[in-house]
Parts: sequence; structure tokens; C-alpha cells
Amino acid sequence: DIPDNDSEYRGYFEAAGEHKLVVKKCGGCGLLRGEPGPGCPWCPSQEWEWQEVSGKGTIYSYQIIAHTVIPSFKDMAPFAIVLVELDEQSGQPTSEDGLRIVANLLDGDLKPEKEENVAIGKRVEVIFDDEPDGISIPHFKLSAEPPQGETWLHQI
Repeated sequence: DIPDNDSEYRGYFEAAGEHKLVVKKCGGCGLLRGEPGPGCPWCPSQEWEWQEVSGKGTIYSYQIIAHTVIPSFKDMAPFAIVLVELDEQSGQPTSEDGLRIVANLLDGDLKPEKEENVAIGKRVEVIFDDEPDGISIPHFKLSAEPPQGETWLHQI
């Protein structure tokens, strides 16, 4: 059940419960954004509404979490957190911008994707994890679509 004190994200989680991925659409300039907060990063508008998106995109960046300080995530480590550039609004409002959101990268069984399978440029699609408390959490899984651009790994 969605807490009453989470009104800003109620629509997001209600849509996820129907296995739909939504992002904010600015009421001023019409651009989409995935980040939290009421204000548009591209114009002064504070007005927005939820907009359904395809849930398909490309891994723009990622991080492998090897050690977690949150006990409930300990058994999942190592796991990938990905920054996904969604297909909608790529290269807008400038060529360096895009509609990007952060999520876990899971396999088809909702387990963490193997580290060796994660790479920038790989295609992904949204999947939903239906939790026992009635909340559905959007994650991404690798898609069968060919990579977009060059795929690469950068070890640090």
C-alpha cells in the first residue's frame, strides 16, 4: 500500500502497480524528466503530470555494488545499478541530454544480472517486481535487441 505521506510519487507507484512506467512531463515546456522534485530543470515551471513511456532504453552508465551497508541488500551483492537512457526524448533538449532514470538491473527471474553481462550501450526493458505488500517496483532487464552504439566496460 502506498503511504499517504508520499503524495508526489503516488501516481508513479500506482502506475507501476499496473506494470506501467511513468515519468514527469513538464506543464510548461512539455519535456520529460525522470528525476525527483517538482521543478523542471529546463524551464521555470512547477507544473507537471505523469506520462507513460515505453520502458525501453540503453544503459548509459552503471555501477556494480560489491558491498552494501543496507542489510536487506547484502544477499544480492554484487549487483548492478544502471542509469538508463529511455528511448523517448533522446538528445533533447540538447544533444547531450536525454531522459534518464536509475534502477537495478535484474535477470528474467528478478535476480541480479551477472556482472560480466553489464555494459554501456546494451539495450534494456522495464520489468516489475510485485512485492508482497502490494507495491510493484520497476527494474530493468537486458533486452534481446542489439546494442545501441559501442558497448564498453571501464574497470576502475
